[in-house]
Amino acid sequence: MSLAFVNSRCLVGLQAPAVTVEVHLANGLPSFTLVGLADTEVKEARERVRCAIQNAGLSFPSNKRITVNLAPADLPKDSGRFDLPIAMGILAASGVVDAAALAGHEFAGELSLSGDLRPVRGALAMGLALAAQDKPLRLVLPMDSAREAAWVPHIKVHGAQHLSEVVQAFAPDTDPAGRSDWTLISANPPTPAPFGMDMAEVKGQAGAKRALQIAAAGGHSVLMMGPPGSGKSMLAQRFASLLPPMGLTECLESAAVASLVGRFSPSDWGRRSVRSPHHTATSVALVGGGSPPRPGEISLAHHGVLFLDELPEFNRSALEALREPLESGRITISRAAQQAEFPARFQLIAAMNPCPCGHHGSTLKACRCTPDQVARYQGKLSGPLLDRIDLHVEVPSLTPDALLHAPTSDSSETLRSACQAASERAHARQGHANHLLSGKALDSLVRHPEAQKLLERAAQRLGWSGRGTHRCLRVARTVADLQNHERIEAQDMAEALQYRPAW
Repeated sequence: MSLAFVNSRCLVGLQAPAVTVEVHLANGLPSFTLVGLADTEVKEARERVRCAIQNAGLSFPSNKRITVNLAPADLPKDSGRFDLPIAMGILAASGVVDAAALAGHEFAGELSLSGDLRPVRGALAMGLALAAQDKPLRLVLPMDSAREAAWVPHIKVHGAQHLSEVVQAFAPDTDPAGRSDWTLISANPPTPAPFGMDMAEVKGQAGAKRALQIAAAGGHSVLMMGPPGSGKSMLAQRFASLLPPMGLTECLESAAVASLVGRFSPSDWGRRSVRSPHHTATSVALVGGGSPPRPGEISLAHHGVLFLDELPEFNRSALEALREPLESGRITISRAAQQAEFPARFQLIAAMNPCPCGHHGSTLKACRCTPDQVARYQGKLSGPLLDRIDLHVEVPSLTPDALLHAPTSDSSETLRSACQAASERAHARQGHANHLLSGKALDSLVRHPEAQKLLERAAQRLGWSGRGTHRCLRVARTVADLQNHERIEAQDMAEALQYRPAW
């Protein structure tokens, strides 16, 4: 009777809890039983592991009663990531590999019938979980997945392309010193590629550009309203070029979410993701879902930009699902079998027409919509959702003369330098961006008495909610940072007030 234990990890949202693969070989009627709340693709590992071991030129214990338990038993397991640890457990129980040497390693990888190792999702999440535990363990992964996990600092990752390479490294006669350096993967973060589009390409619209600069400096959300062709989409597509560079933690979190859905690319390292789902997207597509739960667009835009064009055309339930993530920066998806939490600290940039025909309030073309149609169209957006958007901006149409003869405006690089300086002032003062200010931090903001009076009068006359008043105060603090003011001056507050709707 032989027993072996192999360390591995499963995925629950962005978390990667530890799983122990227990393999027991016993005499009796030959069988291969897999237990431990395994999904269908995990149970299919029995045939993949059997063929992979045999085609790798190794002996499979076909005359034994094989029992594999994935502990803890109440944790759901999915995907083919347990193929490699199951195979190593069987070989360790058979004496083919050194069972004691496996204790210092964690394994994950899908096996082909020929023994080749195929990449798995969530390699970065596994690396982050290992780094958080601060244990001297090493990850053994397929080569492509190992290159992903190696982006996490202070962990050691080994990569392999075939099962025979892993078996050879853990053979009983292998020198332990050589085993520690076996196919060790290292990764040096590349310099992020420059953003392809420049804000200088947008003619005119100085007011909208100023609002986007404030949003980039403080992490605020924006709603742009204007007729078709006024430049709303062009402005939104270039907004990411104004954002300050990402820190290492932000890069890792953003890449880890992309790795969960198999979209991680080294070329995207350090670049803020820009997601622009079509207006036919469902609430599940936006916030995530499924079984097992997968991240949605708001999580894929973590530390990046979520651009929703034609905002009133989105399904109302999908838009209302954005309320909590806009406030909390995370989304929790609950299912009968499990609960998963994904990060969702994104910047919402939305655009809409003022009416169905798009020309309400335009000076270039007459609107053919009735007042009821205009009210019904704008009423598709609920008050609570609009209240959570920091800046509301009018983007007017440009006359042909203004469009063709518009002077050259500031480039994204120039605007970004000012945004970065303002962001650094905010982080030096309170440790985070201004859009996260709340509670005592909001109360402690130093503001000029005239600025205080302006805010009180506006909130009272326009009937703002407490949330709306606080959001205006956050925007004013960002405007003051852009102007390098130690306290919120009256002109800073006046500029912030114009970005709150009067309805």
